[in-house]
Amino acid sequence: MYLELFKLHELPFRLSPDPQFLYLSKQHARAKAYMESTIWFTDGFVVITGEIGAGKTTLIETFLRELQSDVVVAQINQTQLSPTAFLQTVLVQFGFSPFGMKKPEVLATLNQFLAEQHSSGRKVLLIVDEAQNLTNRVLEEVRMLSGVETTKEKVLRIILAGQPELNDKLNSQELIQLSQRVRLRFHLTALSKAEMNAYIDHRLEVAGSQGRRIFAEDTYATIYKYTGGVPRLVNTLCDTCLMAAYGKDQDTVSMAELDAAIRELQWVEFASGTNRMKIPNLEHTLPPHVESHHVVGRILLASEGKTVVERELKPGRLVIGRTPDNDLQIDSKFISRHHCQIVTQPDSCVIEDLNSTNGIFVKSKRVRRHNLNDGDVVLVGQHEMMYIDERSPRVRNTLDPGDTGFAAGIVTGVVDMPKPS
Repeated sequence: MYLELFKLHELPFRLSPDPQFLYLSKQHARAKAYMESTIWFTDGFVVITGEIGAGKTTLIETFLRELQSDVVVAQINQTQLSPTAFLQTVLVQFGFSPFGMKKPEVLATLNQFLAEQHSSGRKVLLIVDEAQNLTNRVLEEVRMLSGVETTKEKVLRIILAGQPELNDKLNSQELIQLSQRVRLRFHLTALSKAEMNAYIDHRLEVAGSQGRRIFAEDTYATIYKYTGGVPRLVNTLCDTCLMAAYGKDQDTVSMAELDAAIRELQWVEFASGTNRMKIPNLEHTLPPHVESHHVVGRILLASEGKTVVERELKPGRLVIGRTPDNDLQIDSKFISRHHCQIVTQPDSCVIEDLNSTNGIFVKSKRVRRHNLNDGDVVLVGQHEMMYIDERSPRVRNTLDPGDTGFAAGIVTGVVDMPKPS
């Protein structure tokens, strides 16, 4: 690798959550203090949220490394579990083998363990990462666990960490009792420009740069433009830059290497203040006979049997979600803040799930990524979305977005299209 060339003793931009590389911005320091408060207070129930790649897991690993020996921890990272499986997983973390137990026995064993630890003067902490994936039924089990107490104090301390959808769940009417148990909430946002600069320098210093300037001064602003200050994206781009410089046998990264890294990653500028990308300028990648404004396809969005939106798809990226900062907003509780995206190229169109809570479905099958074909119907929350390929060699009548007959076809997944003449 490039360590010898850059005179480093460790890889500075690995994606694994290594506590020694943690950069404590003001936000990260505050989130860590909230985690630590679960140990100080007997009613500790803390929720930490943040966008993908904001550094939640690294914070958790750092926090765990610094805990005293009198704290017993159960750390749950796999969260797509049934209520019983979740409780069994908690017991496994505490050293039990509960897989032959039924739920009443699991609960009795867990309550007895908590009582014994309290009597021995030990604190018990449950940490759940990726908690946005927990079902309401599992979150109700978490609420019940948080209520285990002696006459004076709670026995179990709890930290829930997850993406912003976790807040949406906690704010729902179904989980109001759980929400009332939460003592502290904190949302971890991306780094500011100044923090990102310090973050890069900090990681290089920990890796052994000894103050040497490896990234040229003029590269930082562009790195921020393409990463939005999201730590994971910063790591990915900076590591790719170092590889580009290594390929040229250069021990510094200039704008030339940064531009090469951006092209290699095929990234577009990060939209300021959001967790999504702006529509990219793909004009330079188009074939000579295809213009950047060329319509590749269309999507028709239907709800309750009626077409509500028709949108042309040109080369670029269309982000779909519940909040107004999306390119296409669907105001529904079944839609995540940033639910999915459609990436359109001159010769292809792909829909991708953005780690949404309810997912996207094609032919009743949940998919993470799907190459759209003419006539495909994608279920997004409680909306149906049909893809129409404008490159198909057939004649098509103009479809009225208010045509309920066509929308009804979307609902059933079957639409009669005009035949070629």
